Amino acid sequence: MISPVTLHFAFEVNLFAPGATKPVEVEVTAFRPNQSGTLQLDAPAGWKVSPASQPFKVGAVGDQAKFTFTVTAPVQPANARLTVSVDVNGAHFDNDRIVLHYDHIPVQLLQPPARLKVVSLNLATRGNKVGYLPGAGDSIAECLKQMGYTVTPLTGADLTPEKLRGLDAVVIGVRAFNERTDLAANLPGLFAYVEAGGTVIAQYNRPTGLKATQLGPYSLSIAGNAPDMRVTNEHSPVAFLVPDHPALNTPNKITAADFDGWIQERGAYFPSSWDQQNYTALLGMSDPGETQPSSSVLIGKYGRGYYVYTSLAFFRQLPGGVPGAYRLFANLVSLGK
Repeated sequence: MISPVTLHFAFEVNLFAPGATKPVEVEVTAFRPNQSGTLQLDAPAGWKVSPASQPFKVGAVGDQAKFTFTVTAPVQPANARLTVSVDVNGAHFDNDRIVLHYDHIPVQLLQPPARLKVVSLNLATRGNKVGYLPGAGDSIAECLKQMGYTVTPLTGADLTPEKLRGLDAVVIGVRAFNERTDLAANLPGLFAYVEAGGTVIAQYNRPTGLKATQLGPYSLSIAGNAPDMRVTNEHSPVAFLVPDHPALNTPNKITAADFDGWIQERGAYFPSSWDQQNYTALLGMSDPGETQPSSSVLIGKYGRGYYVYTSLAFFRQLPGGVPGAYRLFANLVSLGK
């Protein structure tokens, strides 16, 4: 059955300080004309929603209307999912709408339940403005906004000290070195930004098909057998190799508990070799019975700034609302601040 309206949240996850109140927006789209009814946002115990419900009305097919609810988080850190639904002429609907278009298969219509991950956590950040250079596609930019950062989209042509001036950090999207043709030629400008005091966080890439083979200001390589350079067990113990490093202490004190609740994996395509004099290997982890390289997070001091290459699966953890991943990512973005 095709729902007469669909429901959609603006973000995959919303972050709250414990006890804080924030607006949450729901978008209603009509897929039959002249739809009206009641829109309701539900939360589990400890979370408060106001108002509990609102009347809605949408006209022509394709028309959209946005509704704002006020949500208050519990005073203790907590994870939850908010559910949204509508009642239309006595019928109940709670679905989003996703249409998949691929040349090799018929059009696929998905109607998953509309859900929003909400996280109440103690999160400190430093800096205000972050540049984001997209790679193969992730939602890290949206997650940075939830952390309170102003995010500026970047292209390769923007990677000059002049254009990056004023940014507290630059985050590079997953597999950008595999996907972007405008990155290799502009890396000297990016490294000059770091040398002048900037911070760059480069996320994981695949060993094959690299369009930019230089992955940092100091040498590092991801060549090798991919299964030997990943930690697929998301519960694998994590060792703090440099416990007093700022990335583990400022502005959030990272503990073993911050690696609880990770989803699907720890990370993949860890560097197989790196300049061990100029990069600090921050964390050690391995799948049971195996030994992976200790390169899931490499931090290089370059001039007055920091260059971070990380193969941790932040692109899964942040949209998944994993509190410890947010706290560690905030520390990486905050390096030097």
